[in-house]
Amino acid sequence: MCGAALTAALTAPAQAQEPDRRPPHWELKDSGTDVRFRGLSAVSRNTAWLAGSRGTVLRTSDGGASWRNVSPPGAAELEFRDIEAFDRKRAVVLAIGEGEASRIFRTDDGGETWTESFRNTDARAFYDCVTFFDRRHGLAMSDPVDGKFRILSTSDGGRSWKVLPSDGMPAAQEDEAGFAASGQCLVSSGPRDVWLATGGAARARVLHSSDRGLTWKAADTPIPAGDPARGVFALAFRDRTHGIAVGGDYRADQPSPRAAAVSGDAGRTWTPAAQPPPAYRSGVTWLPHSRSAALAVGPTGTDLTTDAGRTWRTVDTGSYDTVDCTADLGCWASGEQGRVARLER
Repeated sequence: MCGAALTAALTAPAQAQEPDRRPPHWELKDSGTDVRFRGLSAVSRNTAWLAGSRGTVLRTSDGGASWRNVSPPGAAELEFRDIEAFDRKRAVVLAIGEGEASRIFRTDDGGETWTESFRNTDARAFYDCVTFFDRRHGLAMSDPVDGKFRILSTSDGGRSWKVLPSDGMPAAQEDEAGFAASGQCLVSSGPRDVWLATGGAARARVLHSSDRGLTWKAADTPIPAGDPARGVFALAFRDRTHGIAVGGDYRADQPSPRAAAVSGDAGRTWTPAAQPPPAYRSGVTWLPHSRSAALAVGPTGTDLTTDAGRTWRTVDTGSYDTVDCTADLGCWASGEQGRVARLER
């Protein structure tokens, strides 16, 4: 099934489906644990990596039929919130937290062994997300230090890291920060473009760099902020121009109006979705080979857009924190209580 066919199948009314065939849907896979997986990296329909609480990293190579615990030794006290996998053997995982709780590990053998390649020694820093442009070049971001978001850079696949100069970073707003909710507060597209999502301050913003994090420009979004629990939680760009932002208020008892926005100019301006998701969403991804279809996930469900983020409709009510798709139409989602699922068709 090609990308267009998958989109058509997702959006087709029930009566139009083939007899005895369900429409595309999330199928839960047994992870064998109750860990919350906010970190997810899909490699293919068969291979995916999960990263979560209690220092847990899992990997599947059989489509989720079985999961191997490949957690770094001695990491049980760490909170893994983001993982970026290059293939079934190589991956980089980020632990979040204040001071030395923020760490980065890399494996080259499918998680048999791990090397700690970065440990934060600045008590003021708190790293949230990591992204890679290719197998060598990547960035990680920290909440503001000395009034500016801090950017960490690697040019050797995450084996070593250095803090980039802050000269090209705009000043942060008071109380502005990133959300380590889904591993999607820092995302890239192509060889040089990267975007950073913020919240917690008066305005929810998206910062864009076109030179791998050396210089940045900030843009306001219509997603509500003004509270530590509100802002942009996740971004997805299908190319260097077209992006989707999702977020809201993560508190279950609070509404999340205008929980999505779209950009058609590389993040310079953002327009609110005409029909946004009905609640807070923490993860978002474009469907592969589609210029108009994307999925957004959160604790109360999954929403689908078929018009590039302008309107959304709920297609599932299961709880997920993050979502990721691959070129071979492997779409995965993960979240609380060990939940992980693959989109079946």
